[in-house]
Amino acid sequence: MIEKKEIIGAGAIGAWASGVSRQDGANFRTNQVTLASYNDTLASSNPTGLAATWACVGLIAGTGASLPCMVYRTVNGVRTVARDHRLYYVLHDSPNFDQTALDFWEYMLASVELQGNAYALVDRRSDGSVFSLTPIRPDLMTVTRKRDGMLEYIWTDNGERFVRPFSDVLHIRGAMGNAIGGVSVLTACRGVFAGAMSAESAARTTFANGMRPSGVLRTDASITLTKEQRAEFNDYLGDNFTGAINAGRPLLLDRGMQWQQLNITPEDAQMLDSRKFSGEEICRLFGVPPAMVGYGDKASNWGTGKEVDVLGFQKFTLRRRLKRVEQALMKQLLSAADRAQGISIEFNLEGILRGDSQGRANFYQTMTNIGVMTRNECRALENLPPIDGGDVITVQMQDVPLTDAVGPGRETNNAA
Repeated sequence: MIEKKEIIGAGAIGAWASGVSRQDGANFRTNQVTLASYNDTLASSNPTGLAATWACVGLIAGTGASLPCMVYRTVNGVRTVARDHRLYYVLHDSPNFDQTALDFWEYMLASVELQGNAYALVDRRSDGSVFSLTPIRPDLMTVTRKRDGMLEYIWTDNGERFVRPFSDVLHIRGAMGNAIGGVSVLTACRGVFAGAMSAESAARTTFANGMRPSGVLRTDASITLTKEQRAEFNDYLGDNFTGAINAGRPLLLDRGMQWQQLNITPEDAQMLDSRKFSGEEICRLFGVPPAMVGYGDKASNWGTGKEVDVLGFQKFTLRRRLKRVEQALMKQLLSAADRAQGISIEFNLEGILRGDSQGRANFYQTMTNIGVMTRNECRALENLPPIDGGDVITVQMQDVPLTDAVGPGRETNNAA
């Protein structure tokens, strides 16, 4: 078992998130990619420093991690929660000694988005059942295919080299990859992120220098400043009125000087529009509605437009990512005996409804009216105790035949 000297949780993703993945021959390797890789000079910057990137990854990973990972058992067509299964505690409550399920899944989902792959060391008991899952930094991992066709995972942590077979490493791959590894959005669309980082760098430099001149100082035609006076005045402005920290300070003028305001230039307006477009473009790459992370038309931030965005995010963005995780868990963690017993693993998307009281009420009303759920089943989802008579399936009856409504032995008005 690997010594867990340090586990990087969801709140510390930025320590390694600048690495993006690439394919290198038969091996899968990860490399630290900065602006230097995009032929820029600011090597300290990286795509995860972009607000849109961090917001999209945080939304996807945070929302997915907040959903409970459930273990089910299906017997004779009846599916129930398998709380007695050993995997249930690992996946639903605590994957390892240091992390909660939320911390673990947020880290794993963020790894897939930023690195294209997520890895976790699988610790097993003597009988082969899973004891714990410990995340491994994707930027430390190398995956090779041996001569017998099996995958082998190699990484170095704290100066110690580890070599493990595929059965000891949970590997969740990103989209558009192969058996060796997936491809991250940062790698597949690096040109888009390069443009966004260039715009961000230009804006950061502009703001650091006090933006472009917002006005000019004019003197009377009869007044001519000497070279020394110009240099002295430039130093005075630079020391006291340049930079964001000095914004808004009153400017003292003498010698007949006057301040003339300048309107925003087309270049400034284009820079602002370019940054906005870059943010929306990054949202499209991650499949996140721009309004959900503060971009796009303000009219879509509330009301019906927001509901449509949330539904689309759940169906077209979040669901396929969670499905990829579910299939990886079932393929790599379930034994043949588990499959024979009808064991399956799924994320419960109903957890999204927990923050929407009206949506939950409509859902429960519909499910009880059509006879799919009982009152007690609905109460259990709300963490409420069962009630007497709440286990009876009921249906709402309407538009029944008139003869059934009248009943036998009763006469209609026409018969009277």
